[in-house]
Amino acid sequence: MPLRNLLILISFSVCSLVCYGKAPHNRYLPMLDRAMQLVEKYYVDDVSERQLFENAMKGMVSGLDQYSSYFVPESFRQVEENLDQQFGGIGIKVELDQEVKRLKVLSPLVGTPAYEKGIRAGDLILEIDGVSTEGMTLDESVKLMRGKPGDPVQLTILHSDESEPIELQVMRKKIHVSSVLGDTRKTDGSWVFRVEEEPRVAYIRLITFGEQSTKELQAALQTPAGEAPYEALIVDLRDNAGGLLARAVEICDLFLSSGRIVSTRTRGNVVINTFEAKRRMAIGQEIPMVILTNRFSASASEIVAACLQDHDRAIVVGERTWGKGTVQNIFKFESGKSALKLTTASYWRPNGTNIHRLRDSTEDDDWGVRPSPGFEVKLTDQQFKEILEGRRKRDIVHTYIDQDGKTHAASDPFELPLTGNAEELARDSQLKKAVDYLRQQLPSNN
Repeated sequence: MPLRNLLILISFSVCSLVCYGKAPHNRYLPMLDRAMQLVEKYYVDDVSERQLFENAMKGMVSGLDQYSSYFVPESFRQVEENLDQQFGGIGIKVELDQEVKRLKVLSPLVGTPAYEKGIRAGDLILEIDGVSTEGMTLDESVKLMRGKPGDPVQLTILHSDESEPIELQVMRKKIHVSSVLGDTRKTDGSWVFRVEEEPRVAYIRLITFGEQSTKELQAALQTPAGEAPYEALIVDLRDNAGGLLARAVEICDLFLSSGRIVSTRTRGNVVINTFEAKRRMAIGQEIPMVILTNRFSASASEIVAACLQDHDRAIVVGERTWGKGTVQNIFKFESGKSALKLTTASYWRPNGTNIHRLRDSTEDDDWGVRPSPGFEVKLTDQQFKEILEGRRKRDIVHTYIDQDGKTHAASDPFELPLTGNAEELARDSQLKKAVDYLRQQLPSNN
């Protein structure tokens, strides 16, 4: 072989070895591949490569922390729908009726196909596309009713005040799920964002931090024409498990004129992002604020509560929060069909502390967002259940549309809650504490 060709071959071999050495590779991959082959070949039952892959992915991240996870295609589709606040469906909330073992309509959503077809709170859904709902799980029913906008679904419905079921064909459409709720409903099903007993106090319940949450909150903060402006504000974050970090930052920015909102740190405690207020205030600084929290307020809820507490913009009333001080990023696979949710950073409140509760943390450790001094209101399990049931009933739409397009009050199978009045406030001791405090801050009570 000519010397020139030999030198070229040697150079090529050296370059190949260098590239291989620098290329990312894992020495455990061959063992993982062999393990999958052994399971597929010798396991007592048939198992697909897909199932083995998904189990391997889930197992890999489950040992990292409680918030990292792998989403199979069907699960990831639901995650995206929750964050996007929209899905293809008919627009109803359902629950399982334990007495008759059937699917019951908890409430239709105003303006959706289900509402416009006259489906009411308390109706029983007997069949979905000819499939009986007897013994059906909630997940199974939701899967059957959701689908591509424009496609029909056939429902067999038994109205709560009738003895014979009816057949309804409902066309699916893109359903928007609101993340901002009020205290009571108007006759048209829209929300009233005031405390009924104290209309000077605005009340906004934020149930998640989704794509549309900031816009929805801004709209709720506007005073409708003809109404007196509110003089104080309650933002209820109880049972809000979080959502998008970007929405939490934007919402904090609605109430601050300046200052640090939150910062994030990655491996080695290195600061990677800091978020500062940009004077996008939606209400004046003179309006007193309360943030309501409980043991299930987490993540983005804690960012908002901690930020406004640290800047003395709001007091925090209720219970100590969950204690989730980490940030997860979504890494998509299979052209966006499946995804890995991975903890990539921790977040730090303006005062420089991290609120994350570790697996071995005790009640005495510094985690979560504590209520402001003097404003802790602990609940018994029974009190928590009663408040949750009252709020669930406040979500119900108690009207329906008949075949002629006229709106009627439903013959309601649910006991209407005493929302906002003295008895209801007494039952919700956390909300009462917030209202009592804000009354003292209003000019007429100084």
